[in-house]
Amino acid sequence: MNSAESRKELLKKMSLEEKASLMSGSSFWLTEGIKRLEIPVIRVADGPHGLRKQPEGGDHLGIGGSIPSTCFPTAVATASSWDVSLLRRIGEALGEECLQEKVSVVLGPGVNIKRSPLCGRNFEYFSEDPLLAGEMSAAFINGVQSKGVGTSLKHFAANNQEYFRFIIDTIVDDRALREIYLRPFEIAVKKSQPWTLMCSYNRINGSYSSDNKWLLTEVLKNEWKHDGIVVTDWGACNNRVDGIKAGLELEMPGSGGINDRMIIKAVRDGKLDEADLDKCVLRMLEFINKASGVLEQQSSYDVNAHHDLAREAAEESMVMLKNESVLPLDKEANFCVIGDMAVKYRYQGAGSSQIVPTRLSNPYKELCLVCGREIAYAKGYDSSTDKTDRKLIDQALKVSDETETVIVFAGLPNIFESEGFDRDHMRLPDNQNELIEELIRVGKKVIVVLSNGAPVELPWLNECHGLIEMYLGGQAGSEAIARIILGEVNPSGKLAETFPVKLEDTPCYNYFPGNPQQVEYRESLYVGYRYYNSMDKPVAFPFGFGLSYTQFEYSDIKLSSSEIGDDQNLTVICNIKNTGIVAGKEVVQLYINDAESSFFRPAMELQGFTKVFLNPGESKQIEFELARDNFAFFDTATKTRQVEPGLFTVMIGASSRDIRLKADVNVVSGYKPVVDESLRSLMDPYYRSEKPGGVFEVNDAAFEALLGNSIPPVQKAKRPFHRNSALGHIRETWMGRRLWKIIAREFMNQMSVSDDETVNLMARRMLDEMPLRALVLLSGGVFTDKKLKACLDLLNGRLIRGLLGMIRN
Repeated sequence: MNSAESRKELLKKMSLEEKASLMSGSSFWLTEGIKRLEIPVIRVADGPHGLRKQPEGGDHLGIGGSIPSTCFPTAVATASSWDVSLLRRIGEALGEECLQEKVSVVLGPGVNIKRSPLCGRNFEYFSEDPLLAGEMSAAFINGVQSKGVGTSLKHFAANNQEYFRFIIDTIVDDRALREIYLRPFEIAVKKSQPWTLMCSYNRINGSYSSDNKWLLTEVLKNEWKHDGIVVTDWGACNNRVDGIKAGLELEMPGSGGINDRMIIKAVRDGKLDEADLDKCVLRMLEFINKASGVLEQQSSYDVNAHHDLAREAAEESMVMLKNESVLPLDKEANFCVIGDMAVKYRYQGAGSSQIVPTRLSNPYKELCLVCGREIAYAKGYDSSTDKTDRKLIDQALKVSDETETVIVFAGLPNIFESEGFDRDHMRLPDNQNELIEELIRVGKKVIVVLSNGAPVELPWLNECHGLIEMYLGGQAGSEAIARIILGEVNPSGKLAETFPVKLEDTPCYNYFPGNPQQVEYRESLYVGYRYYNSMDKPVAFPFGFGLSYTQFEYSDIKLSSSEIGDDQNLTVICNIKNTGIVAGKEVVQLYINDAESSFFRPAMELQGFTKVFLNPGESKQIEFELARDNFAFFDTATKTRQVEPGLFTVMIGASSRDIRLKADVNVVSGYKPVVDESLRSLMDPYYRSEKPGGVFEVNDAAFEALLGNSIPPVQKAKRPFHRNSALGHIRETWMGRRLWKIIAREFMNQMSVSDDETVNLMARRMLDEMPLRALVLLSGGVFTDKKLKACLDLLNGRLIRGLLGMIRN
């Protein structure tokens, strides 16, 4: 199978049944093989911040056990390093671990944009910015695949929430889709060619991702030239025959042969052209050829070296957000540690990415080790609840009596954020906020250290003396935070997302998470800092922000030309100097502003970044190369990226709100914008003519003008029930409640759900929100398509037909 010709010859030898069999998995983690033709079985495993290899009969909720592997910081953390070379090294390490365990593909990274801080899975995604997300994921993919192991870039596409993710329809305009939500996928595909892309569960403007030909073939395969395969998220296949036509190669997990038979019948009935099936089979054969290399190697990895890399990654990623001359602390300083999360360290998110680490400590233990002494400690709160325990607060106050400085470890427990459900608010648990406020009230110098996967509201921000965001720092995060607090490491992380002051300030506040059927992306391009900076909205901490124990001076910006054609590159240089007394790293960020755009564009867009190390007093020249794409926007008239002629401002800074240098360039282009003034007047909210003081609102007329069509009506009636009806909705009928109980019992038994509150909530939400068709796919063929049709007859009042159908099947 090494050449295209040999794969074509192999295809000729395959029966229709064998071709169909390659289109789905043989089990939860394995693809199908064909022994007669020596086509091997390929193993995949969850990721992406570590290897989650499970035994057969595994789950997708993080419930069952998995082999120990290095738990690196999650994407929300590593994105804050802004260090592409670090991401490549993490990818290389993960590839080495896959080789040892004979895993051919790791299911990651996730590059979905952080539309709202409430998304329960934000810890697994990189950023609110498409360039940063795309560049970091491309580096990670290149690292993994350099070891001969594949990746699965996910979740393609516009999957930015957990609420009803299995069936929800994302209503989004073309520009937002192209410039924000598809852009990180495009960057990663073009720069790294991931072996697989994982399509998402949701619909996009009416079409399920798994059978969306525009998305999977026209954009991904034809426009971006992706040469790998598309695999479904587990159970995401909507219609297998339509999926083949759309360019969906691999359905996971296996359907117990149900969809294989559907493909065979469609070919024989003339409803599926066998040539379309052959295209998918050839791509699968090419994938299997690459992936089978893992099976031939005997490999092992250095567990200690990988742990050290995990610690380095955590050190590079933690963000110091506030420091009123309290950090770093001297090892001999009189301080105490407060907080349950100092001992019950939250180092990763919950769900399918949950790793069993090779080793693990906690922040309190590591602070004691580095200081070489026992440090006074009090629990302060119970992290399993948000209810205040007065005794715990009083104990914390008593411990703090003998100290001047208090380090409070706080954050979000798993039950507050996880795969499977979104957050309801942006607050920390009430008991943590009360503890922090009490310690501030008695006059202590309070340093707060946060462990969380997304922004939180900080009601005590103005009163605390220090604040470090450690995010979910992986198995070595405890060592990293101890070294940062005590000055052995100079923090260099910068936020890859904005921290709003409060939830109501977010651009999608009125439009997240939508209703069970539909979510409207009315804010369009105004995601994250693109909104806050365009609308002059106050924030707690801006995108790109992070403090250091040293200071940096920016100077001498120069452009290679004051005028360029849209087919020419622009070189931008500047100088950065470390003016402090300790060595440190600075993330230099370059933003672009189209000063004369005929269409609405954000006030600034990130178009370049680099991380530079400088010794005290050292200067370095930084160089950026900007190409056509850096100035372009997606033109809905021509359906291409275009550069509008006119003046652009190049901005270089330490964050999106700390711009140190500016220079203008005139871009000459033959593009002539066509502006419909009547539509423009309707879209006034997008042109920022009046900056909103309160909640961002977009009326129906403006959104419809942006979409170019009417807003799809939401079907209020849940009946008649159909294949894509949510399981939870059938409980509204007498028959549905009885069917649901049977299904729920079997589902919970199969998932082997534990006493873990987070896992149980995740499982319950999954059970209520998954479509009825998923029962066929996830049952491994036990619950057949004919049984589903019989159930639908019963649910829709066709009792005799339904009972006969159940008896026959």
